[in-house]
Amino acid sequence: MASLKYKQWSVVTASTAAFTVCFMVWMMFAVIGIPIKASLGLNETQFGVLVALPVLTGSLIRLPLGMWTDRFGGRIVFFVLMFCLAFLGRRFWCNHLCPTGALFSLVNILRLTERRVTDACVKCGKCLNACPFDAINDDFSTRGLNCTSCRSCSRVCPAGAIRFTWRWGRTGSSLGSSQPTVSRRGVLVGLGGAVVTGIGASLAVGGPSDGDPPIRPPGSVPEREFLQLCVRCGQCIKVCPNNVLQPVGFEHGFDSLWTPRVVADWSGCEPTCNNCGQVCPTGAVRALPLEEKRAARIGLAVVDQGGCLPYAGREACQLCVDECRMAGYDAVEFIRVGSKLDENGRPIEGSALLAPVVRGDRCVGCGLCQMRCRAINVKVKRLLRHSAIRVVAGEGKEDRVMSGSYIALRDERARQTTGTPSGNAAPGEYLPDFLK
Repeated sequence: MASLKYKQWSVVTASTAAFTVCFMVWMMFAVIGIPIKASLGLNETQFGVLVALPVLTGSLIRLPLGMWTDRFGGRIVFFVLMFCLAFLGRRFWCNHLCPTGALFSLVNILRLTERRVTDACVKCGKCLNACPFDAINDDFSTRGLNCTSCRSCSRVCPAGAIRFTWRWGRTGSSLGSSQPTVSRRGVLVGLGGAVVTGIGASLAVGGPSDGDPPIRPPGSVPEREFLQLCVRCGQCIKVCPNNVLQPVGFEHGFDSLWTPRVVADWSGCEPTCNNCGQVCPTGAVRALPLEEKRAARIGLAVVDQGGCLPYAGREACQLCVDECRMAGYDAVEFIRVGSKLDENGRPIEGSALLAPVVRGDRCVGCGLCQMRCRAINVKVKRLLRHSAIRVVAGEGKEDRVMSGSYIALRDERARQTTGTPSGNAAPGEYLPDFLK
């Protein structure tokens, strides 16, 4: 318990410190923006939008990058990001995004030397190509905050017109450090583009999805309380041994963004694992004993009779039945389908196929059946485009309670259904016990 308390305080302390540092940087940008406002002639509204842009853009890009990093790893995402940024311009990361470069730019305000171009300049443009930090304007003047005094430009200058002198010294130079060359029109166009992008993103993500609700981890409290309690820390996602828990994207609206959900196509919920409830710091996922966790419904498996191989009469398949049986749930059983009759109206032996049917009183929605069907019939054999059995959540298909026993709920369901398998099977179609 002490260890969990220590972890909770560590997360709170680190998050608070990171927010404080980010807020300090934002305030520094606001102070630096005052001379920019004066030089570009911006009004209060335009300047306010300009100051808020870093927060807006940083918040928007943080969400997809965070989800990709959690799924694919930081190294892969960082490499892909650097590779893509290379197409935007030479040394784009170093010139525009690198925090070390930003620190050097602040230090450059206090530098003692400065790049100057004398009247001997022949405007050959070699310095523009040689500068690795994009610190030279088109008129060969210097962008003071970008220049690191590496002297690459002076080494390639054929006329020797570039000098690095004391900032307050007198020289016969004609071009020194320049003021920002961004026009007011350019700033307004950029602000307008950011506003349009923000509105488009809001319209694109929209509100909550009208489709199936997300499948939550076993032991999750009711959805309304779950969204209030979940702090999107990702601890349950990290400790899931099968990676069946994945963060929710924009498909279910902003309220559900970054919350955990079960992706049964990826994997099934391990019957011998209850890690997610043990690490949840807020109680959004209840800490359950293993016996209670195995009885907690997170959804209900539904067979797509139009795609299932036995129902479609294509070939025999019992992957979902075997997987459910190995997990110890025994929630998927057989029925005979497609029987052919002889002239006397009797079933022809061997003409029927055994098709799966789900028992609603036993299924907990672990998704192991869906994972197995997709792995074999979709990925390996390529007989289907998607799994023929899938787990769905919603009212009547999951147990979402703040307290109480899931075993008691399961026993109550068993009494109500009297052990009758779900589906539309006619009486007498179920196999005898020795064939199950």
